Amino acid sequence: MSYSGSKSSHVDPSSSKSRMVKASVLHGAHDLRVENRILEAPSPSELQVSIRSTGLCGSDLHYYHHNRNGDIIVREPLSLGHESAGVVVAVGCDTSNFKIGDKVALEVGLPCGDCARCGEGRYNICKGMRFRSSAKAVPHFQGTLQERINHPAAWCYKLPESVSLDLGAVLEPLSVAINASARANLAPGSTVLVFGAGAVGLLCAAMARVTGASTVVIADIDQGRIDFAVKNEFAHRSFLVPKKRGQSIEERLEIAKEVAGLAADVDKVQNGKVGEVDAVFECTGVEACLQAAIYSIRPGGRIMLIGMGTPIQTLPISAAALREVDLVGVFRYANTYAKGIEIMASKDANMPDFEKLVTHRYRGLAGATKAFDMAGKTVDDEGNVVLKVVIELDEEEERARL
Repeated sequence: MSYSGSKSSHVDPSSSKSRMVKASVLHGAHDLRVENRILEAPSPSELQVSIRSTGLCGSDLHYYHHNRNGDIIVREPLSLGHESAGVVVAVGCDTSNFKIGDKVALEVGLPCGDCARCGEGRYNICKGMRFRSSAKAVPHFQGTLQERINHPAAWCYKLPESVSLDLGAVLEPLSVAINASARANLAPGSTVLVFGAGAVGLLCAAMARVTGASTVVIADIDQGRIDFAVKNEFAHRSFLVPKKRGQSIEERLEIAKEVAGLAADVDKVQNGKVGEVDAVFECTGVEACLQAAIYSIRPGGRIMLIGMGTPIQTLPISAAALREVDLVGVFRYANTYAKGIEIMASKDANMPDFEKLVTHRYRGLAGATKAFDMAGKTVDDEGNVVLKVVIELDEEEERARL
């Protein structure tokens, strides 16, 4: 475990007036600055939350390194961060379910609430969704790497005492895994293969275990990550994906079949080999992994498309279609936070220790650049695996430091 800085438990129970807050703001690739902003008092339906923990996500890293995320370009100064939890410091006059001092996790996507998808409860695919730290809409919806933000109380969730603020931040990627698990609709005793042993892949593996999968296999090109997954009980088994690249599509598909063979040859928790799996959670977005997923799945199985990677891919689609393999898209989450909090608070014996997922912590907005640089690595300078990097804030420390 790597940690930078000292701790403080101070809570400032202010304020019903506008105030100056500090924010980490992206002005260009690798250009983060700490700036002052005016924050108004919360509206009647909002909470003002002192942000205490923010996890760094892959989309944050794309913005930091490239000033864009795929086709989405940053067009104005943008605060990053959307995996966050904090402490309530002010309550809007029409909000009665929260009080100053409550620990809360923030669901940062705000749907329109009026469209057909919202009416179905699938608000995660609402076309009018505004998502913090995303540059998709202009003006951009500012992220959570700020001392305080105002946020609708309807999208804030109380954390029990047993769930830390860092775990409150982990609820966001856990929600992706909960949504993926629900869409996979796993039967008890299923065999599951997960491609990608980053934070989301590890959480998908953990959710497969808790929903009754008999054998969960995780695969990655990084030995340290798959070792972490098995040692810390996120997955039952693992194998290392060889770093091979074919020149032609025929060569690439042969490599994919080889990777599928490695998966099939893994020992089950009970007797025998894994063989063709019931479900695959593809968490990398890498073409080669999705090709291997299609060759790894049984007839009638489901492949969950979770990783956001190569937008246009060449796939052995007939190998899926002729065996009625379902390719199921997974985008963010909806109606998951309450279940996520229940899972974290339950201390279920089938679940891993989620705290171990947070491998590196940095204190303060001034440490954001170092945190982003670390989040882009797979191992730190001491050879320790890097998974979830969080930035922890304390307003009193921020003002003393800056």
